[in-house]
Amino acid sequence: MLGLDYGEKRIGVAMSDELGMMAHPVETYHRRSRAEDIDYVKKLVHTHAVKTIAVGLPKHMNGDLGTSAKRVTKFINELETELDITIVPWDERLTTVMAARILQKTTRSRAQRTKVIDQVASVLILQSYLDSMDSPQKTEVDE
Repeated sequence: MLGLDYGEKRIGVAMSDELGMMAHPVETYHRRSRAEDIDYVKKLVHTHAVKTIAVGLPKHMNGDLGTSAKRVTKFINELETELDITIVPWDERLTTVMAARILQKTTRSRAQRTKVIDQVASVLILQSYLDSMDSPQKTEVDE
């Protein structure tokens, strides 16, 4: 599975392990044009045999969708026309804030943190999605 933190300038990329249990950072892609951004994601999907993409959807705290969310939704719609896989808009409220807090606890400089914050946010998005998926333990407890 792939996790994307789609921003105005960059896309943070995370990938799950083969068991779909843990999210790991991959890279920060610096956006170019919409067509190049779509091609970049398509290449990732084909190279890594991705079946599902969780794309962070930046909602306001009250749940409303603002300008950023509309931009992400447009990107998701374009991906869906290009790829025949599951693409899930995933609530990313506060992931960038959490990523910043995590990185502040490291010994990295501000410049180093800026380079990886989108990756950390994409890991948080994907891990949240992975954690939400039904597991045998959750099913047994719920029944």
